[in-house]
Amino acid sequence: MNTPLVSVIIPCYNAERYIGATIASVLAQGQAGMEIIVVDDGSSDGSVALVRREFPQVRVEQQVNAGVAAARNRGLGMARGEWVAFVDADDIWLPGKLAAQFAQMDAVPGCRMSYTAWQVWPSAAPLPTSEQLEQLAAIAGDSARWGGASGWIYPDLLLDCVVWTSTVLARRSLFEEIGGFDPTLRIGEDYDLWLRASRVTPIHRVAHPYALYRIHPASITKSMPTDNYRAKVIGRALASWGMRSPDGREADKASVRRLLSKSWSDYAGAHLQGGSLAQARRGGWAALRTDPGHAPGWKVLIKSYVQALAPSKEKK
Repeated sequence: MNTPLVSVIIPCYNAERYIGATIASVLAQGQAGMEIIVVDDGSSDGSVALVRREFPQVRVEQQVNAGVAAARNRGLGMARGEWVAFVDADDIWLPGKLAAQFAQMDAVPGCRMSYTAWQVWPSAAPLPTSEQLEQLAAIAGDSARWGGASGWIYPDLLLDCVVWTSTVLARRSLFEEIGGFDPTLRIGEDYDLWLRASRVTPIHRVAHPYALYRIHPASITKSMPTDNYRAKVIGRALASWGMRSPDGREADKASVRRLLSKSWSDYAGAHLQGGSLAQARRGGWAALRTDPGHAPGWKVLIKSYVQALAPSKEKK
């Protein structure tokens, strides 16, 4: 068998409602030699049956539920293409995505990774409407609107995860060099990987929205945080490489400190709202250790102590 040019990896968990539209959007790229790998992460719905029935050309791998990082890593181990792309099982690629990324990287010698702009799509419908696509097409040509970090983007990544996984296209050899997704990270496994990638290759952005990022009630980001994964991922990067990018550019230390403080006060606020006062205090103190002048950290910390001292409703 000829080696496919691109291996597209789709992690799947109970995505029966959406995965057909996702696969169709990948096939619509018309990329010669492409292989699609669906790694089912212990779904209990009909996702696997649907893929096997409607898309017999897709390679399907099943595993006991182990998380999205482990599923993507399983796909990387199966990939035969020189290039690897990712798309989540409820997201949509728009026509021309892969062609635009290859064209851009051809013009940038030495670039081993690309990502594109995207449009946030709050929807539970499997497919966007023609009206939604027309509205996006009307503004898609404004490159200033869709621009972002490009090149040696390590300092930019220290301030925000500017890369979205469902838009990434990269050489498979890059993952062989830096490793895959960290399965110990419930959230931020992609952020951690892009930080590592940004140390060894420029990462270029296509300033055009070529994907729809679905937001719906089952989104993992809506659940209570069990840890401050943002601080953990950024802390790892700073401990390994500091603030300086391989091209000599340096992140602004004050901005990074403010970001880390905010991540802790956000974490504390979520736990305060959920009634976990001990975790709220932990987050508040962490925010203030990072930046003693961080006002939201003081606010959430004070509120956590006030609520702890207040009489409970049962005692009234």
